[in-house]
Amino acid sequence: MSRGTVALIVGLFVISLLFILIVSVAVAISGTLREHTITQAFDLPELMWRSLLRTLDPGTMGSDVGSVPFVVAMLTVTLGGIFIVATLIGIISTGLQDKLDELRKGRSRVLESNHTVILGWSAQIFEIIGEIMLANSNKRGQCIVVLADRDKIEMEDAIKLRLPQKSSTRVVCRSGSPIELADLAIASPQTSRSIIVVAPEIDDPDNDVIKTLLAITNDPGRRESAYQIVAEIHDRRNVDVARLASRGEAQIVLGGELIGRIAAQTCRQPGLSVVYMDLLDFGGDEIYFTKVPELAGEAFGAALHAFRESTLIGLVPSGGEAHLNPPMDHVIGVDDQLIFVAEDDDRIVRTDPPAGSPDEKPIVVRPHAPTVADATLVLGWNSRTPGLLTELDRYTAPGSRLTVVAEGPGIADSVAAVGRRLQSLTLDYRPADTTDRDVLDAVTADGYDHVVVMAYAELLDEQRADARTLVTLLHLRDIEAQRGESFTIVSEMLDVRNRALAQVTRADDFIVSGKLVSLTMSQLAENPALRAVFDDLFDEQGSEIYLKPAADYVRLDEPVDFYTIVESARRRGEVAFGYRLLALAEDPTRNYGVELNPDKVASITFGEADKIIVLAEE
Repeated sequence: MSRGTVALIVGLFVISLLFILIVSVAVAISGTLREHTITQAFDLPELMWRSLLRTLDPGTMGSDVGSVPFVVAMLTVTLGGIFIVATLIGIISTGLQDKLDELRKGRSRVLESNHTVILGWSAQIFEIIGEIMLANSNKRGQCIVVLADRDKIEMEDAIKLRLPQKSSTRVVCRSGSPIELADLAIASPQTSRSIIVVAPEIDDPDNDVIKTLLAITNDPGRRESAYQIVAEIHDRRNVDVARLASRGEAQIVLGGELIGRIAAQTCRQPGLSVVYMDLLDFGGDEIYFTKVPELAGEAFGAALHAFRESTLIGLVPSGGEAHLNPPMDHVIGVDDQLIFVAEDDDRIVRTDPPAGSPDEKPIVVRPHAPTVADATLVLGWNSRTPGLLTELDRYTAPGSRLTVVAEGPGIADSVAAVGRRLQSLTLDYRPADTTDRDVLDAVTADGYDHVVVMAYAELLDEQRADARTLVTLLHLRDIEAQRGESFTIVSEMLDVRNRALAQVTRADDFIVSGKLVSLTMSQLAENPALRAVFDDLFDEQGSEIYLKPAADYVRLDEPVDFYTIVESARRRGEVAFGYRLLALAEDPTRNYGVELNPDKVASITFGEADKIIVLAEE
């Protein structure tokens, strides 16, 4: 009985055969076999066969004729058959129910190939699944397998609640610990296309991520070819260990530093967060790699005008690494891969510009504005804030000042540790409640150019942390209106659904930290080659994304096409790949005024506050 349903059925079958044999032998020995019928005599095997039929179908007993012992024997077989069939039905029913319960618990092995495996569970998982679904929208038969130490039904219900149901990609949930080899095998990582390791929502998530990487790459039954793994690490000190654990097969995303760099860049350039979101998601324009042999021998700057519906932003030299905005006189090689921003890869088609484009008349080439000292106020604290402060120090001019206002255990020590590493910034820390109006009135009286509101991600749950952020934003905008002052406001939101509520605060930018990390991981899972692009894009060295005044490139209030803007940026050693219109900055239906990779022949008229989106070194 301890061996399960199959063993019970086999045992019942053996008992049934013994029962039929005993009854048949008894009938044969008693001599009733010869008395069964006047016209025909049956031998023992045939009697056993007929007894078996009576066992399985008790209704055949009504046709039995013969001596009393024979009829009694057949009655015994029939009654035994009722018991045997009833037992068989019970065993099968119980076995099926146990199997259904096992499937419901998510413990069965996934029989898939070329699928995406997500290991672990956190609030980021919904964004990751949603982006993978978008990436697979033009493919059929795709599958995402989620393995986490949670109830299968609970995971499925949460995914159904947060994600659209109409998708060509199936989502399969399984319960198990990703750090256990037996449980890991349930997700079939050996046959997967890519693996995403999600950092769990615990005090020290890096340990679990590293253990999961060890379980994947050190499994005795692992495949010979390298895995395509993406994993998030919170503490920079654990990055090298994670790479060792994964045998160099994992792409490590340092979430805290990523958000810090984006927030540091965004607080000085309103609208930049929208640009990053548009580039990183699979819904709009994306980054593609392709070879264009006919451009071999041409200078990179000249090739910028060769594409109408896509924008050339960089290249990957043969045998080299990705380089965004290379020198304009760099000669494209026949084996070089070009990097584009395009709606789809089939839109990357060489098209010569029309006659008269670019137009020389409206082009303006103004010198770069010098970087001057400024003041930044940071309200709130979480594990990503030290990275933000470090990045702010790299982007500001010497003599700039930085004030941190936050309350919570250990914050003072963390601020002091960061302050010892700063070079350009003078750091001041004030422990106080960031939702208190009196506190905000007092601290903003010192005058600031930029304000960054960080969520209390570790001290509060998502909704309570975002609620505090919203209260702080409302106070800041009211202070700004009453004093007639103007400063940029960047706020961190934890739940992307709260962004709609935050629109009433009219903050310049929203950094949805979990979403940005999820988008980055999803992109790397689908295309590992993007790693070099992201490293170049988010690093303070090399070219980065800037939103610069349109007046630095073309004359204002005159219609120009984007070929003209591209040419003006080229003369400055920059790559223009979009623009932002201030009049649409609060319209979510128009992507908050941001237009990436516009049609280069379409005319547009810029105003004083409008921006050109470029890749530039400064």
